[in-house]
Amino acid sequence: SFNPGQFILVSYFGYGEAPFGIASSPYQDLYIDIVVRRVGTLTKALHQLKEGDEIFMRGPYGNGFPLDFMSGKDVVMVTGGCGIPPIAALIEYIIANKDKFGRVYLIYGARTPNDLLMKNNFERWGKSIKVLLTIDKPDKNWKGYVGMVSELIDEIKINSKDAVAAMCGPGPMMDALEKILRPLGISDRRIFVNMERKMQCGIGKCQHCVVGDKYVCKDGPVFNFDEIDKSWD
Repeated sequence: SFNPGQFILVSYFGYGEAPFGIASSPYQDLYIDIVVRRVGTLTKALHQLKEGDEIFMRGPYGNGFPLDFMSGKDVVMVTGGCGIPPIAALIEYIIANKDKFGRVYLIYGARTPNDLLMKNNFERWGKSIKVLLTIDKPDKNWKGYVGMVSELIDEIKINSKDAVAAMCGPGPMMDALEKILRPLGISDRRIFVNMERKMQCGIGKCQHCVVGDKYVCKDGPVFNFDEIDKSWD
């Protein structure tokens, strides 16, 4: 079992090891889902795996999103690019416990339609939560929003005094989110950020994931926005 927002380390002999956010439901006990984008030596090797090949996993690591604190509140989830996996696990948890939450929104932005990950889930998620997708460069078949995620603020109707936000995505997108979450009245202590950083050991020994005075693998990967506001890069 795991908490949405936690990560695992996946290794393949001869190709190295890398962290991956868990994208499946925490209630799924037969398997776990990860999203592997082909961007380096290890991920290329993982894309070439055949049935029967062996990989190694360790974890889960990290703290995950504060589910008890989020319970009973409206939830705004905002992500971009490859930041969807830990948010996907949170969505699955919320859908399985929908009676514990108020209004729930997913805002997901990407450069092009092809850069949107986990597309097969959007329709199912949309039956339980409000899914808002936006891209920067549409193709001729794109029917959704075009532009920055911050431009979707008018689509969000929440109780600002009792709402929380969960975010994961590239640094520049996080900076832009101040244009959404603060105008909505969500305070920094109720904004939770899953930080995308390179992690290797997963136990705070290798120093690769230090951000300010925090270790992403040990102290996170989920932080209050005010904890990482000044050290985000």
